[in-house]
Amino acid sequence: MKKAFALLLALVLVFALPAAAFAHVTVQPAEVTAGSYQVFTVRVPSEKESATVKVEVKIPEGVTISRFEPKPDWKYELQKDSSGKIVSVVWTATGQGLGATEFGEFRMNGKVDAEAKELVWKAYQTYQDGSVVEWVGADGSKTPASVTTVKPAPAGAGTDSHGHVNESSGDAHGHEDSGNDTLPLTLSIAALALSAVSLLMALRRKK
Repeated sequence: MKKAFALLLALVLVFALPAAAFAHVTVQPAEVTAGSYQVFTVRVPSEKESATVKVEVKIPEGVTISRFEPKPDWKYELQKDSSGKIVSVVWTATGQGLGATEFGEFRMNGKVDAEAKELVWKAYQTYQDGSVVEWVGADGSKTPASVTTVKPAPAGAGTDSHGHVNESSGDAHGHEDSGNDTLPLTLSIAALALSAVSLLMALRRKK
């Protein structure tokens, strides 16, 4: 009986941990090339019964953002420094916002600096009840900031007529392959299946 209970507990943990791992604000892609133009996607899941009604993202040093994709039922405001560079963007819901079982994606376009090493995106998620979650912590913390790694441009890499670094990865919009994002979920499903088989075998032995 104790073994069956332990297996059931393992099932619960395996099923719950993947959801917790993905339940935070992230900026995709996770890796970009220095000097390249990219479409960055801010992915925002709601974690409460109260709706997400505002999202603020601080634009890190190392990237110059210049364009934002319109999003229905949301408006955005920009903050610039003395030189005119955009340093913050705030998306505010004009409708109901993001409910408890929903997530939203906010897209922006910009150029990665040639000397950048990594981009640390600090985000602030505001709920309808007035609570704010600050996604500004270190990797591994409960509220980590999203980090984009910047790899050096390949030696001899060419540029197009607009000064874009030519890259072989990513689609025409600057999106990188998101296949790696599904690996943790795939491994979790496999672990769940193995746990289920083990539980059935334990119950059969008991009978």
